[in-house]
Amino acid sequence: MYDETLKLVCSVPERFPLARLPHRLVELFRRLTQTMDADEADALQDMVWNCWMQHGEARAVNELEHATRAIVAHDFGVAERMLKRLVVAFPEVPEVWNKQATLYYLQGAEEPCVQAIHRTLRLEPRHFGAICGFAEILLGRGERLKALFAFDIALRLNPHLGMVRLETEKLMRERPALAH
Repeated sequence: MYDETLKLVCSVPERFPLARLPHRLVELFRRLTQTMDADEADALQDMVWNCWMQHGEARAVNELEHATRAIVAHDFGVAERMLKRLVVAFPEVPEVWNKQATLYYLQGAEEPCVQAIHRTLRLEPRHFGAICGFAEILLGRGERLKALFAFDIALRLNPHLGMVRLETEKLMRERPALAH
C-alpha cells in the first residue's frame, strides 16, 4: 500500500479531483500558490479546509464535524464509530477518509492510516494534509528520501506550510547521505 500511495502522490500534477468537489477549490489553490502575504495564505488555507469539511450532504457535514471534535478531544472510540459509519454512507467525501487517517495516525495504526490516506488521495489528489501525513509516516519508517519527495509535492500545492518547509530543508541538507 505504501508504494501505491507514493505513486498517487507522484501523479498529483496529472490527476484531477472528483468533479463533485467544490469548483471554488481550483481558484483557492491557484491563489494559495501565488500569494506572498502570510495573512492571505492563512485565510486561503482556512477556506480550502472549509471546502473539504463542508463538502457533502448536510448529514455528512454535521457528523464529520462531530467526529472531528471527538478526535480533538481524544475520544477515539466515539470518533472511530462515527467515521466507520461515514465511510460507508459517504465514501465519495475525501475529508471523511482524511479524518479517519488522522484518527488512525493518532492511535498509532499505521497500515489503516495509509489505506485511508490512499482513499483520500484517490478522491482529492491536492489534499496537502493527507500528503503531509503520509510523508510523516515515511519519515517514521526511515524512508527519508520518499518523505522528502512527498513533502515537496505538498509544498507545491501549498507553499505556506512552514513546518513542512523546515523539515524539507532539513532533509535536503541530508540528501547526499540519503542517496547512499
